[in-house]
Amino acid sequence: MKIKLLFSLLLLSAVAYAQSPGWQGKFEQLDQLLPTPNEYRSGSGAPGPRYWQQRADYVINAELNDVNQSITGSETITYFNNSPDVLKYLWLQLDQNINDKESNTLKTATSTVRDSIDTKSIASSLVLHDFDGGFKIKSVKDATGKALPYTINATMMRIDLPQALAPGQKFSFSVEWSFNINDRVKGYTTNDGRSGMEYFPKDGNYLYIIAQWFPRMCVYDDVVGWQNKQFLGQGEFTLTFGNYVVNLTVPADHIVAATGMVQNAKEVLTPEQYARFEKAKTSFDKPVIIATQQEAEQREKTKSTAKKTWKFYAENVRDFAFATSRKFIWDAQAVKIGDKTPLAMSYYPKEGNPLWEQESTKAVKYTLETYSKYTIDYPYPQATSVHAASLGMEYPMICFNYGRPLEDGTIPERTKWGMIGVIVHEVGHNFFPMIINSDERQWTWMDEGLNTFVQYRTQVENYPDMPQRRGPASTIVPYMKGNADLQRPLMVNSESVVRANFGNEQYAKCATGLNMLRETVMGPELFDKAFKEYASRWAFKHPKPADLFRTMEDASAVDLDWFWRGWFYTTDVCDQSIEQVRWLTVRTENSKVENKGVSAKRGDLASGSSTNQANDFSNGPQPITVLPTPDYFYGEFRSRVDDKAVLAKLENKNLYEVTLTNNGGLIMPVIIEWTYKDGSKELERIPAEIWRTNEQRITKVFVKDKEVTKVVLDPKMETTDISLEDNVFPKVQSPSKIDQLKKK
Repeated sequence: MKIKLLFSLLLLSAVAYAQSPGWQGKFEQLDQLLPTPNEYRSGSGAPGPRYWQQRADYVINAELNDVNQSITGSETITYFNNSPDVLKYLWLQLDQNINDKESNTLKTATSTVRDSIDTKSIASSLVLHDFDGGFKIKSVKDATGKALPYTINATMMRIDLPQALAPGQKFSFSVEWSFNINDRVKGYTTNDGRSGMEYFPKDGNYLYIIAQWFPRMCVYDDVVGWQNKQFLGQGEFTLTFGNYVVNLTVPADHIVAATGMVQNAKEVLTPEQYARFEKAKTSFDKPVIIATQQEAEQREKTKSTAKKTWKFYAENVRDFAFATSRKFIWDAQAVKIGDKTPLAMSYYPKEGNPLWEQESTKAVKYTLETYSKYTIDYPYPQATSVHAASLGMEYPMICFNYGRPLEDGTIPERTKWGMIGVIVHEVGHNFFPMIINSDERQWTWMDEGLNTFVQYRTQVENYPDMPQRRGPASTIVPYMKGNADLQRPLMVNSESVVRANFGNEQYAKCATGLNMLRETVMGPELFDKAFKEYASRWAFKHPKPADLFRTMEDASAVDLDWFWRGWFYTTDVCDQSIEQVRWLTVRTENSKVENKGVSAKRGDLASGSSTNQANDFSNGPQPITVLPTPDYFYGEFRSRVDDKAVLAKLENKNLYEVTLTNNGGLIMPVIIEWTYKDGSKELERIPAEIWRTNEQRITKVFVKDKEVTKVVLDPKMETTDISLEDNVFPKVQSPSKIDQLKKK
């Protein structure tokens, strides 16, 4: 009966505690929000013993028409059903259909017209360009040549199978298709499909960057079945791994960059270019120029009407993209990564020089080296950066990047750093999501945010003079102080994010969060081991958010549920403040150390006195009395605390009772900088769990040998605190002091 009564009292106490104004459950575990672990995905965040994923192999033959800017192609897809499910139909992505005039992207786009609007903007927003975009599907057939029924739903195509595909079976089918290549400068849709052409009026040539250019298999997985979210432009792609054999027919004087490695280099290159290409494979100190600017300028003039077919092979990739132009200069350099020597390569027109020849391949090299250190060794044979105006977009082994000098060759600092940053970012996408293959259509932060974090590490370690836009906590504070109605939690679908905040949220906020975990919450050693474990576990697989959250905790023994809950599931902000600091000293001359039935109440020993609540230390310390411990405080214990020894340790000490408030709702560690009377400083770090029993207001007493003259919260701006003026004691009286704190 007593046990039942005690349990009831404890339960009532817990309920009262949970319902108290200062407690909102920010330290609750995430178990009820995350998917239940199962045999496919374990509670540790690792793939389960029966984890599976599908596979799709492609053989593609395509021709680019440089006269009418179109592509015609055919493909044979072999789809492997590794799932435990029977499949009656297959779904393919038709992402080029975003350029169709009837696309949902155009129908759902909002727009306004203002006075003196420019022609480019109004033509794009009102769809005034005449362009016949989107896939033209000529046929869909099985391996015997028999037509297969199919249904197109905007950017998706369903193929009905002649008989259900059982687990362990494979099915081969072919698709014939064509489409017109969009002119990127005209902006047919909000994102141009991240692919298209650029025309150069001075020499009359085109530069093509081609992606989402063939019907591709949708992902079928253990969490959602068939991926069924339409391509509206903002959310990117979710794709299945496989092997690619791709034969690209282009004008004979074109240079082609693509996913994978060229298989017939001797046939498509001149003898001199082929010799340079072979030399580049062992050039570790600097790039070798394979196709020179002089050769490119000559090709621009002659404009061959003959054709050549470039043959590529790519193994275990999730997509295939390419770029082609007679304007391309091409350089390459070998990089040592573990036991492999991949090529870092760059393709660019003369309009990109001298900047691209100086910086592009070097940036590719630095990216492969640094990302390999923090994740896994780069597994592919090459990584390519292609120059394309006003763009940054990524695909396996190839990416398209902006950064064009002025016409006189002048390179503004902003252009240089912007170009280096976008190359590091887009090449880094080879790791997230091309290898650690997350669902970009649903969880943008899982590739953009994680990638931006490692981009920041790469830039800091290789470009110490480079201004950093995303990563440091201080850089995201302006966004977090912005309009809360326009902000979204990280854990939302990509299309729900307000376009104006897309970069701040899905890139910068996630990257900042990871950087805070590394530098402030976990420490570099624990973080790096856990992050590398996540990359290793999920390389060439399909991770979900829960797999990242669980792995980071499993591999570090750090409970981070409070962090995921606050930073990823809410739009709360960090706004800690110093409400009060009380300076106390122990009065020892009148303290009684003999324990002779002294009657004392707990409240008498508490520090709740409201005296000495000045806004500075000018009134001096408040003396307090420490009494001997009454016998009944010891309960059944026979031994006693040495009262004299305790008092001796407090003699001549300064006690500082600090009361902090959390005004923004976001839980963060407490970082306090103490400035002493002798001018010295001390930085004290307190884990976020200090808020676990009251998430709004806490008080803690600190014992110091020296007299304190100043207390500052988060002096290095590590926690994204949006209000610095209330982080200082004595209270800051003038804006100049706030400015000084910000400059620190």
